[in-house]
Amino acid sequence: MPTKAYAAQSATTPLAPFTIERRDTGAQDVVIDILYCGVCHSDLHTARGEWHGVRFPSVPGHEIVGRVRAVGDKVGRFAPGDIVGVGCMVDSCRECASCNEGLEQYCEGPHSFQGTYNGWNDGSGENTYGGYSASITVDQHFVLKVNHPEESLAAVAPLLCAGVTTWSPLRHWGTGPGKKVGVVGIGGLGHMGIKLARALGAHVVAFTTSTSKVEAAKALGAHEVVVSRNPEEMAAHARSFDFILNTVAASHDLDAFVALLKRDGTMTLVGVPETAHPSPSVGPLIFGRRAIAGSLIGGIAETQEMLDFCAEHNITSDIEMIAMADIDHAYDRMLRSDVKYRFVIDMATL
Repeated sequence: MPTKAYAAQSATTPLAPFTIERRDTGAQDVVIDILYCGVCHSDLHTARGEWHGVRFPSVPGHEIVGRVRAVGDKVGRFAPGDIVGVGCMVDSCRECASCNEGLEQYCEGPHSFQGTYNGWNDGSGENTYGGYSASITVDQHFVLKVNHPEESLAAVAPLLCAGVTTWSPLRHWGTGPGKKVGVVGIGGLGHMGIKLARALGAHVVAFTTSTSKVEAAKALGAHEVVVSRNPEEMAAHARSFDFILNTVAASHDLDAFVALLKRDGTMTLVGVPETAHPSPSVGPLIFGRRAIAGSLIGGIAETQEMLDFCAEHNITSDIEMIAMADIDHAYDRMLRSDVKYRFVIDMATL
């Protein structure tokens, strides 16, 4: 069915109105009228051709909240009128070990998972078009139930990427009462990491390079804030962290944070820098049995768990609403870190 959208026709052209074709409703499909779509750095990298294999025209958007318009004959979990979400994936092989464990983001099938936009990760098959559009049709397996109140729905949208990207490692590495957890970076991901770690019961320490963000981090829920450029503040926390969630996507010295881990502590990276981090020293890892790990978004079960937890604890993202026509300006502001902390598009403006 013809659907209004906003697309980048090339890496050098602004996003502009475009009409895409959504598939007819299959037996397992859920048709969603999109209410709000969060704006992720991945959208920017894709629309501006900064990642390998971008397929144009590109319709970004994988932080989607909307209302179900129609469902297929075999859909039992959703009904017209339901408020639902769609995150970073719309398909996977559903047969491999990872998929069978509910970790579709690590799909080991022939294509890996299928992104909500830009198609299968190996570049095969047809392109997929994301949430910068009036509606989307998604297999019910990849649709999430949203239980937040109606007035919070715009601020729920970033949970579908920024929320689960921080939730998944926090849960996997056992964040909870009695644990000291650090969150490096106070941006779209970091601000969610602080909120979630605090709600999970951990003692939360935020790290920032800017003294101007200290009070903001405390307002988000951090018990303490460390200015990472201050050697004395860093040294005061040596060998004290059970877990550090590093959300920074810029190349930086990892050794400074490894030194803050307890024996058996882990620092998990969720940001991919444009240029590689300086190679970490092996000694501190060996002599403290410490680990540097990575984590990718979250599976469907994890995402639903996160949404339910956030609804129960009244957690949403801190957002700034924009009109669809302002997306390129929003991208430019994102590059300057000029947003607290996530843009969300009001799709009524499409």
